[in-house]
Amino acid sequence: MSADSGASESEFWLFGYGSLIWKPPPHFDRRIPGFVTGYVRRFWQNSQDHRGTPEAPGRVVTLIERSFWQTLEDPHPSGSEKVWGVAYRIEASKVTEVREYLDIREINGYTIHYTPFHPSDGSPTIQTLVYIGTPDNDQFMGPQDPQKLAEHIYSSIGPSGLNKDYLLHLDVALESLSAESGDEHIKDLAERVRKLERTSNIDGGQVTAQALGRETKKVSSTDEQEEMEK
Repeated sequence: MSADSGASESEFWLFGYGSLIWKPPPHFDRRIPGFVTGYVRRFWQNSQDHRGTPEAPGRVVTLIERSFWQTLEDPHPSGSEKVWGVAYRIEASKVTEVREYLDIREINGYTIHYTPFHPSDGSPTIQTLVYIGTPDNDQFMGPQDPQKLAEHIYSSIGPSGLNKDYLLHLDVALESLSAESGDEHIKDLAERVRKLERTSNIDGGQVTAQALGRETKKVSSTDEQEEMEK
């Protein structure tokens, strides 16, 4: 941990840029909105365990190093240098327990990385742990036509529920962090999905795994399901 991290060596911070923004990890005692730089957030990671199934994966977000992203042909631009999210400080007595819990989150292509986090209030930078599905993992999908991606998200479902709910929750959660925390990629996909909801004959709130011709393995509660998401 760097000297200017704004935290002591004993502190453990986690950066959430997806469902962790609205579904916090256990045992945190501080929650700080802010951003990281050097990345682009994209719905380019398959989800076989939460918002889809192995037979029909959904999509969730990952972070792409901006230098690599710039080599790709992405239909979505990324004007901002900042990826907004939330940093959580884990209670010192619970770090080991939470680290064991977080290790489970590596499943389905995510690996552990560390990145400086910049609090929105201008306080010192914090070194945070972050889970990223890098381009070399077998669940990484890469760029896709935005409309096809929105349709894929709209029709996918997994043990944690509808894939579209993950997207729409993320869009709303990001807007709540700061006047500048909206994400163009997320916003465009969310608007496309909302349009699909309006024009579809299927009531999105009533879509079930059976209606989509899929079976999903349910865990004991929605809270458990959500807490296992990235």
